[in-house]
Amino acid sequence: HASSNTMDGIAQMDGTDHCYTHGGLKGHHSEWDSKIFHYTKYEVLRFLLSNVKWWIEEYKFDGFRFDGITSMLYHSHGIGKGYTGGYHEYFGPDADIESHIYLMLSNDLIHSILPSAITVGEDVSGMPTLCRPVEEGGFGFDYRLAMAIPDMFIKLLKEGTDDSWDMGHITHTLTNRRWKEGVVAYAESHDQAIVGDKTLAFWLMDAEMYTGMSLHTQPQASMCVDRGLALHKMIRLLVLGLGGEAYLNFMGNEFGHPEWIDFPRPENGWSHQHCRRRWDLAEDGLLRYKFFEAFDELMQACEDRFKWLSSSHQYVTVKNSSDKVIAFERGDLFFVFNFHPCQSFSDYQIGLSWNEPMRCVLDSDEGRFGGHMRLEYGHANSFPPLHGVDNRPHSIKLYLPSRTAQVLVKDSLLQGGVRILVSTAFLAGHGLKSSDGLTLKLQEWKDGKQETLPFKFEGGCVELGLNSNATFELEASDGKVLPCKSSKDGLFRVYFPGTYTVSGIGFVQVGEEPSKAKA
Repeated sequence: HASSNTMDGIAQMDGTDHCYTHGGLKGHHSEWDSKIFHYTKYEVLRFLLSNVKWWIEEYKFDGFRFDGITSMLYHSHGIGKGYTGGYHEYFGPDADIESHIYLMLSNDLIHSILPSAITVGEDVSGMPTLCRPVEEGGFGFDYRLAMAIPDMFIKLLKEGTDDSWDMGHITHTLTNRRWKEGVVAYAESHDQAIVGDKTLAFWLMDAEMYTGMSLHTQPQASMCVDRGLALHKMIRLLVLGLGGEAYLNFMGNEFGHPEWIDFPRPENGWSHQHCRRRWDLAEDGLLRYKFFEAFDELMQACEDRFKWLSSSHQYVTVKNSSDKVIAFERGDLFFVFNFHPCQSFSDYQIGLSWNEPMRCVLDSDEGRFGGHMRLEYGHANSFPPLHGVDNRPHSIKLYLPSRTAQVLVKDSLLQGGVRILVSTAFLAGHGLKSSDGLTLKLQEWKDGKQETLPFKFEGGCVELGLNSNATFELEASDGKVLPCKSSKDGLFRVYFPGTYTVSGIGFVQVGEEPSKAKA
């Protein structure tokens, strides 16, 4: 749609109401007060599609989010309609075929110009084939936004306490998506992050975000802050683990931002009070915001290492509303959540697929995340497989402290420690032909003091034995430090056993360089 502003927009640019848009009532969106394009006109298609190409070629855009396309998909614009999933609701006389064809053309053009580009459609109706390729008769989007997920969590926080949450309803909302159509899941929407509603963290902690976040004045968190920190971490991990094939973070949600963003405008008296995100809050070592951000960093690193978003294997084993427990398999990992506000469980038996020991690689109760460190045992020890329960062939018994989440992985995937390689592109960027002479300086803490352990690259690789994580810097033979460009202190970090490659201008990616992997 286009702005109805006739002073500086394209509406009525030739003096009529039907130049680029439909004329009369058909060309007017009653709820948005905007004009609706006439997609069968050649000049309209040329104008819109050339815009798409221009943003890719001139500004090097590598993706597009198509906003509010439910309005385009139907002649009714979806106003006053509810969609239950029946095909008759989507492909009947209300379907706007002209708009459908335009969306197909746009996606086809984008992916023809830039095959790696990503397109995301914002549709609340659940239109089938939205995320199937154009050659299959689909619309060609790569992903759709799972808009029901953030709406659900805000509704839960607004209308009740967490001891009344229905685990079945939560898991249904997170998994209610069409087979083989990619979904972008997110815990907090722009309505909370930008302007309008309260942020997720503010719904959890309210005014205590101003008074209860200091580690200096309040070393022991209040019950409100402790609850808010625990649930905020759990909600984000649950959404990333079960909500879709991609994850969206609106700026600031990663560190529990307390307020929305509201740019200066007449309605707020041109105030600058809320026109920026308070990044400094997460960087202050005396504030608990750092715990939100530290958990987000490890949560993303865990997905980057084990790649569950791209896995087709997903099975919800437990959704027990009495115990407030959710457990599910995703890829090679096993996620377990105990949302109960006060009840912890010992030897809680849960069924799973794998007949091998499982070990914890991430839990929300770790000390570095502001937790109470009740799950340390599972990081150093494996849980043996037991007989089948919950209609699964095998099972394990776990300790589930209240308001905690833990992620377990097959022990066999954690063997071998950490291996570090460097890519040819990284070496070339620093004028090096090989990794010969390169030194990896591992940072470790021993007896309260930091130590640096040097490792020379041999055969293009450094193997750090049984290390499960590593913080290091790279140094050339002339003593020049080759910094990590994606960290503030220039240090490289990996958090889980596996093979990693220092790539590009200086960042760590999981796995070997493709050419080396083939060799």
